[in-house]
Parts: sequence; structure tokens; C-alpha cells
Amino acid sequence: MTTFYIEQFGCRATHADGAALERQLLERGCKSTRDASAADIVVVNTCTVTASADAQARDAIRKLHAANPSVRVIVTGCYAQRAPEELIQLPGVAWVVGNSHKPQIPNLVETISVQTEREPSSGFFPIAAISRDSQPEIRQPAGLLVGDIFDQETLLSSPVFGGEENHTRPTLKIQDGCNSRCAFCVIPFVRGKSRSLPPDIVILELQRLSAAGYREIVLSGINLGAYGRDLSPRVEFEDLLRRILDETTVERLRVSSIEPMDVTQDLIELFASTDRLAQHFHMPLQSGSDRILAAMHRWYRVEHYARRVELIHERLPHAAIGADVIAGFPGETEDDHAATLAFIEALPFTYLHVFSYSRRPGTKAVSLSNQVPGHVIKRRARELRALGERKAAAFRRSQAGRVLRVLTLHRNDEDSQKLVTPALSSNFLHLKVEGILDSNQWTDLRISADAPESPHLRPAPLTPRKSPAQVLDSPYA
Repeated sequence: MTTFYIEQFGCRATHADGAALERQLLERGCKSTRDASAADIVVVNTCTVTASADAQARDAIRKLHAANPSVRVIVTGCYAQRAPEELIQLPGVAWVVGNSHKPQIPNLVETISVQTEREPSSGFFPIAAISRDSQPEIRQPAGLLVGDIFDQETLLSSPVFGGEENHTRPTLKIQDGCNSRCAFCVIPFVRGKSRSLPPDIVILELQRLSAAGYREIVLSGINLGAYGRDLSPRVEFEDLLRRILDETTVERLRVSSIEPMDVTQDLIELFASTDRLAQHFHMPLQSGSDRILAAMHRWYRVEHYARRVELIHERLPHAAIGADVIAGFPGETEDDHAATLAFIEALPFTYLHVFSYSRRPGTKAVSLSNQVPGHVIKRRARELRALGERKAAAFRRSQAGRVLRVLTLHRNDEDSQKLVTPALSSNFLHLKVEGILDSNQWTDLRISADAPESPHLRPAPLTPRKSPAQVLDSPYA
């Protein structure tokens, strides 16, 4: 029996790809191991959103090979799609499989397992031999399996489990790819065009997860607001959410990052109409300067973005509102940076994700001559992160005295030693509850005035609206 281990990097979408791959391998009789050194095959599922992400993947591959020189490493994901020739040179790498051919990895694993018993007869390997589709034999150098990502029609999707939060709150990827061309972003070139999981499949997956006992589920995608535009007939994201509310018993649904122009007044009203949709909006901002937004090829301006934030805050005054911000995009001046700081300061953001600009091959921004020096980028990123911390602390203080319904999460060893249980509120407050509680329970907490300084909270003496649920024995448990 072939044993495998999947090393994950990057965003929710990448982890969702890994979860789908794991499911396929298990269905073929392979066995998952908890330790990479004990596996016959290790799949490294990479990210390439920054140069740092590339470096982390290379370092992980070298360490895998050093720990177990006999292991066969298959590198896949976004870095594999972008620069397969770089990765195939690393020690221990048997195959590099781009996102274009990621669905064929289970077939490849079977083939590699057979090849361990006899050496391949040549230095070439036919793609047709590992594809279920009948197609003309195409030959390319052994070890590389990468094609045109824009020909990819398949959307790999399987609920993501594992980790402190995903153990309790599975993530379901319902959309992949992006049709936009932001000047800084390499993702469309490594994930391809926007494509969506059909709504009936989304509903079925959520029904199964809910029946298995999971109380909160996260919907994710590369450009989630574009969901359904590629389907025939076309489906709007808001209509999908309404179907989920009507046709499933999911108790709380959380939406991951969504572009600001897809946050309409009707969508906000839908969120305000039910407590089954988490009061949490994450909208990429990138810059608070119109000049930089135009250079980035973003399709909104600060006044449009501000209006979305204001609409959310007016209708849902306690909602979490987060943003991605890039420090040091080419041509960003001190005035542009100051404008970004002032814009964020003036609006009710509750947290920030700050990224230092990273040159990505193939993007329009990489060829710009007015690159910002590295030390300036680092200083601006520090200032943005400090502002984000202040905004987060202010938001926590604003919740003092409120009673929040939180979901208890999976504990790690440190939590168990401290006799506390992590929990998450609808509006994305990460809290610690005094005592060892089972995960996946609803608990009412009264947020004390000193909560920002002392996150250990006692459950409020209130009658639970629903009895605690236990994750049942099922294919999703």
C-alpha cells in the first residue's frame, strides 16, 4: 500500500486543493501518514504569491529530502505552475505538476508506485499514460507535467479539515481562478480563469457537513464574488447564499475574502437579516491612494471602497471588517503611504492583513522602473501593522459588555496546559474561555471591560439556545 503525506502552503484555496487530492488518494487505497519521513510519496502543495512563499517551499523540499533521501517528492500548486524548471532541479523532486494537471496526480501516484518495482525504460513519460481521458500521446521530459492553465476546466474541491480552527470549522472552496489582471498579482496566471462549483454540489457538500455535526462552515475562493458568472445559467453569489440558507441546516456560514465592488447593499441586507451568516467582511483594499489603485489596475477608488465600509457599519455596527493592504507598490510615494494610513484610520476597520510588495515574474508591476527600496517597504509595512493592531484593540474594547455567542474550537497543547479553550465569535473575535470545553459547542460569553488585556473569559450564565453538538462518525468527521 502506497503511503503519502501532503505538505501544505498558502491560502485557503491551496489547502482546499490539497484536501481534494487527499480524498482522491484515499479513495484509491493509498494511506495517509502523519509524518513525512514515513511516507513513500510526499506532495508539496505550493504557493507563489510572494518571493518569501517561494523560498519557504524550496526550504521545505530540501528538508524533506535531507530527512528521507528515498522519499519521492511531487511538487504541485502555484509555484509549480509558474516556475517548474526551478523546482525540478531541487534534490529529491521526482515530479513537478502544475495546477494545470493537478487532477492527474492520483494517476501519477499509482504510476510512480509501479515504477518503484521497475525502472522506467526511457527519459520520457507519456502524459496519456496517467490520464483517464483517451487522448493522443504527448511526450515531455520526465518529471515535468505542466500545461496551459487557461485550458483547465476542473475545480478541485473538498472540505478542508485540520489545524486548530479547520478541525472544527471546515472550509469549502466553491470558486477558483480569476479573470482580473491586477498589476501586482500572479495568481490568475497560475490558477487560470474563474470557474465555479455548481450550486447543487455546493448544497450537497454543505448538507453532508452539517449532518456530520459541523456548526460553522467557511466558503472560500480566489475571487469569491465572481462565483457563478461562468455557469450556464449564470448564478449570482447572493442567490447561492439564499439557497444555502433555505436548503441546508448550516448554523453559521462564514464568507472569506470578497472584492469590495461585489459587496452590494442587497448582500449587506442579506447578512443583516439572519444570524446564520457570520458578521464578518474581508475586503481587499491594497491602497488608500487613488493614484496607486489606478497603477495597480484595481477597478474602484477610495470613495467607492469607503461607501461599502460605511454601509456595512451602518447596518451591522458590530461586524468585523478586515482588509488586505500592500506596502511599497512601485511608485508609491510618502504622500501615497500617508493617504493609506489616513484612510484606514478614518474607517471602522477591525483588523488588517499587511503585505510587503513582492516582485512577481510575469506581472505588469515587475517591469516598472520606480521600485520602492526594500528598507522603505519594511518601514511602511511596520507602520501599517501597528495601525492594524490599534484598530483591532479598539474593536475589542468596543465589544465590552456585550454577550456574544461563540463557537469553541479545537485546543492545542498550550491551551490544554493553561486550562482554556479557544473560541470564535460571529464577528471574528478570537477569545479564550476559562476551562476545558469540548470543541464545536456554542457558548454565550459576556465580554468584560478588561477583555483586550485579559482574553480569558468565563461563560455567561445564560441558557444556551441550542444544546452542544458533537461531530459524528461520518465521511466528514
